[in-house]
Amino acid sequence: MEKLEEKKYWIWLSLIPNLGSKKIQELLRLYKNPETIYQLKAKELMKIKGIGEKTIESILDQKIRTSVVMHIEYMRKNNIDIISLYDKEYPQLLKEIYDAPISLYCQGDARILNRQAIGIVGCREASNYGRSAAKYFSYHLAQKGFNVISGLAKGIDSYAHMGAICGKTIAVVGNGLDIVYPKENEPLAKQILERGGAIVSEYPLGTKPEKMNFPARNRIISGMSKGILVVEAKEKSGTLITVDFALEQGRDVFVVPGNINSICSVGTNRLIKQGAKLVTNYDEIF
Repeated sequence: MEKLEEKKYWIWLSLIPNLGSKKIQELLRLYKNPETIYQLKAKELMKIKGIGEKTIESILDQKIRTSVVMHIEYMRKNNIDIISLYDKEYPQLLKEIYDAPISLYCQGDARILNRQAIGIVGCREASNYGRSAAKYFSYHLAQKGFNVISGLAKGIDSYAHMGAICGKTIAVVGNGLDIVYPKENEPLAKQILERGGAIVSEYPLGTKPEKMNFPARNRIISGMSKGILVVEAKEKSGTLITVDFALEQGRDVFVVPGNINSICSVGTNRLIKQGAKLVTNYDEIF
């Protein structure tokens, strides 16, 4: 991990509200680095197309600038790094997607972020069948050298991480890395880190797990993966949002068939009808 003080401007940039990755990329194209943006005055900012008064106020906000020191202190104590789009540790596959995050906060081993990976996603209210399938696939994929990426949520996500503990697993979360959500997954998060895995987020410290964060989080799960495996999905669920992102990003979509009488299988069985690859064995993914 490089000295966090040298990355303070990237931390500051991530703290500015309502400044999406596309707008930040435009600013970086104009000014080359976040330190130059940091030095801009109000008059210069007002000349930039698409930046309103509230955003200018946030860019100049002294409270945000002062808070960077506290972020650095917490990150140093908790083995959290920030990886920018220009760093070699940044996942190369993720760079290819539309609206790639400008930076990622990473707790754990950032060196694994560019290993081959598959995302495993599914129902929070998973059945015993779904939990068993998630562990089966994640265990064998991890044994074969794949990172298993999921979202640390209840249900399928949790069991995907559990199964992959034998190898490397990465949790992509929709909140700051000073929070574990759901709280009951604190032991699992600790285990992921102890076994050489990683937890990543595009959100700065202090960001709560708001509902709107999770669809955005899902684009990172699929964006970091060569393909995704769906294990149980209801008719309308966040899992299907991840599938949409995967298809948009040109990723492979694999589906475990489900019980026709289960509400947790309506989405998965429909995906199979629509042409997703049905798999019943981990070898079929290779």
